[in-house]
Amino acid sequence: MSLPTPAHDCPVCPRLAAFRAANAAAYPSFFNSPVPSWGDIGAGLLIIGLAPGLKGANQTGRPFTGDYAGDTLYGALLRHGFAHGTYGRSPDDGMVLTGCRIANAVRCVPPENKPTPDEINRCRPFLIGELEAQPKTGVILALGTIAHQSLLRSLGIPVARFKFAHGAEHRLADGRVLIDSYHCSRYNTNTGRLTEAMFDAVIARCRALLA
Repeated sequence: MSLPTPAHDCPVCPRLAAFRAANAAAYPSFFNSPVPSWGDIGAGLLIIGLAPGLKGANQTGRPFTGDYAGDTLYGALLRHGFAHGTYGRSPDDGMVLTGCRIANAVRCVPPENKPTPDEINRCRPFLIGELEAQPKTGVILALGTIAHQSLLRSLGIPVARFKFAHGAEHRLADGRVLIDSYHCSRYNTNTGRLTEAMFDAVIARCRALLA
């Protein structure tokens, strides 16, 4: 299935385009473009993150690859059979996803990791395309409040209907299950808001729901 994808030099969000251009000048070896989703269309688990990290996915061109959040995410995915191989913080590490796909609510790296509401809205058609391509039964994991809310808006569901909470499960009308988790960022883990055990339990629950 062909999905709508942003252009390599996507101009839709002027602030993000300007930030990409500045990063291209500062870090010419980085990917510095909208980061594509990764994994098979139709995978049982779809993970929605916030946006690429400056020296993570914006550098490597693969979601959650190259920064601390990727260490946490891919470690858990490997433990629970959603990935195989070895995570090496590089897109050529040979690791592959199994029954899992990863996308972001916003495809371009935002300054200070904070996209504006307008930028989230402008990037939503690409998230809608992801959701339309996924099976009607399965699990969607939203990492953080922004991913949770953008997902609901993409599905035409009022945000007030399902409140974000770590570990919460929401049964959607189309048969899918939405699970929430705090984002696996260094900030959340350093402050103790999210522990490795807490995140591992969420991924284990995703696996159990798909068994």
